[in-house]
Amino acid sequence: MKVHLIFFAVLIAGFISYNMLFKAEDDRLNTIINILYASVLFGYIAFMAFALLKKMKK
Repeated sequence: MKVHLIFFAVLIAGFISYNMLFKAEDDRLNTIINILYASVLFGYIAFMAFALLKKMKK
């Protein structure tokens, strides 16, 4: 589970660094990138929760 948390922290750091340093010039493209990145983050949260519940079941 520790590896999952480290990978999630890297994803969060990437999201923050993108929004502070590497924003796209076009607002529409920037919004699309933010939505896709946030979707990946929430999907990974769901995966971690599923893995944790599966581990707790055993």
